[in-house]
Amino acid sequence: MQSWLQLRGEWSPRVLSVFRIVVALLFLEHGTAKLFGFPHVASFDGLRLFSLLGAAGVIEVVGSLLVGLGLFTRPAAFILSGEMAVAYFMAHAPQGFFPLLNHGEAAAFYCFAFLYLAVAGGGAWSLDRLRHPGDP
Repeated sequence: MQSWLQLRGEWSPRVLSVFRIVVALLFLEHGTAKLFGFPHVASFDGLRLFSLLGAAGVIEVVGSLLVGLGLFTRPAAFILSGEMAVAYFMAHAPQGFFPLLNHGEAAAFYCFAFLYLAVAGGGAWSLDRLRHPGDP
């Protein structure tokens, strides 16, 4: 029978990949809502591509696809983490200190989730792993 430590070591890279894929798919919705109107968010109606929100949508779609595939995971996740930090401090923090009250919980969560992925990498099931087999 395997010990907990052996199982943890064996499954951690796989669960990291599942975490990466789920976070990327959930975040992709933010970009597709801005750029393609799906899912529909009324506040994004008439959004211009060459605007701050339009640029955010491009970063979110491209970055989410890269992170989801596990391709260039670390730099893509770092950029997405920075985008979410900027979003939090520009849109949410001025409305109050507490994320629950300023509606910044999602931005704060995504910021730290992507920061973790920027450090941890793509995990066992990533294209980065195929490109660099020795990397974690």
